Amino acid sequence: MLNVKPLAFDSFGVRSMATFVETDDIAVLIDPSVSLAPRRYNLPPHQIEEQRMDETWADIKEHAARSDILVVTHYHYDHYDPDAPEIYEDKIVYLKHPKEKINKSQTGRASHFSNNLKEIPKSIDTADGKEFKHGSTIIKFSPPVYHGTNPKLGYLVEVSISCGCECMVFTSDVEGPSVADQAEFIIHEHPDVVILDGPMTYMLGFRYSRKSLELAIKNMCRMIRETSVKCILVEHHFMRDQNYKERIAEVYECAAENGVDVITAAEYLGRDIELLEASRKEL
Repeated sequence: MLNVKPLAFDSFGVRSMATFVETDDIAVLIDPSVSLAPRRYNLPPHQIEEQRMDETWADIKEHAARSDILVVTHYHYDHYDPDAPEIYEDKIVYLKHPKEKINKSQTGRASHFSNNLKEIPKSIDTADGKEFKHGSTIIKFSPPVYHGTNPKLGYLVEVSISCGCECMVFTSDVEGPSVADQAEFIIHEHPDVVILDGPMTYMLGFRYSRKSLELAIKNMCRMIRETSVKCILVEHHFMRDQNYKERIAEVYECAAENGVDVITAAEYLGRDIELLEASRKEL
């Protein structure tokens, strides 16, 4: 049995993909961090955003204390907090490899983070392409894939957690997925739930191409048609665009035809969608 609980996401008003997963055997916290865009529309964060970040960070720390395993998929500050090594105390830790398939910026961050961790966790393992078993629970990591559509921002690992007949895939920052190996890991795992970093449409035509969006739509429809997925949470970069629904209309149509829910993390929890960053001018 899997219990998937989103803790902090862009549809809550913060930059994060922090997710808590409980199985019959263990509790896992993926990417325990949260941040805000330093500038959007040339404006700093509104106090409502700062308050929401404080609230979600408190929730993340509370769930970290309840977790057996903490996972860091890559070294961007909305996915790990280098100044909070204490949350890893006495935990099993799986990390994106700090030296292989990694760009210069993340190499420096990973080295600093490793030094801060020192003897704090119970154990530390690199995750890239590996599989770990805890009772009836299997945690599987993809080989390193692009952060986005090219290696400029480095690499990350996708995560699959399965227990019994249920499986969840957490993509981390694939920005789509627009790249074949990002999508193939998801489809190969045949998940029931996908927590997906969707296309970066708020920068469409600038840092994110229309071709990448086309490929992302194609791959999301493949997930719906070629797996037994029941629910896809399309989140993170995607939820920084107030016009997000019209961007992937074909995906919503495909999902409706196949009885699949394509929703936000907020909707998954029955919360209101709050696109605070995208609404910063109005705030």
